[in-house]
Amino acid sequence: MALPGPLQVREGGRAALAAHTADRRPARTRRKDETMARNLVRFDPFTGLDALRRSVMNDLLPDVRGKVPTTDIYTEGDKSLIVEAHLPNFDEKDVTVTVDRGALVISAERREKEEDKDKKYVIRESSSSFYRSISLPEQAEEGDISAKFTKGVLKVTIPLSGGTTPRNIAIGGGDEGQATS
Repeated sequence: MALPGPLQVREGGRAALAAHTADRRPARTRRKDETMARNLVRFDPFTGLDALRRSVMNDLLPDVRGKVPTTDIYTEGDKSLIVEAHLPNFDEKDVTVTVDRGALVISAERREKEEDKDKKYVIRESSSSFYRSISLPEQAEEGDISAKFTKGVLKVTIPLSGGTTPRNIAIGGGDEGQATS
């Protein structure tokens, strides 16, 4: 019994050419198919979520910017690190700045209490708070940190030392062949 040749495959009683034979379609059709294959984009089911989140947030919370605390951290050259905390609706007495275990900690807490005997409730209370912990770089001069609070903006200036500069270490010749007694 003869086996089919290398280019023939038996399918349902018919001989067909194997997949590795030449494509007999016109060149124009092949180029079109190749172009379509290159233009295919992988489907990502999460692409629309960011736009949806922005849309919902803009509809539900219009003009939130300027009312929510934000923090900016930047350097002024190599001399200092600046932390600006924009704290609307907070007063200077509500804000504390500390350095704890190599981190700058900014916290603010505001409480309002209102008592009105004419209304049925006894006490009306509201509070808001803010907390940020920022790791300080090794070059930070923790003893020289200063802070200013002006018009709802806390500006903390952290001076930076020049740091350690690398230095060359001379390599001395060893006494390799000598035995110690």
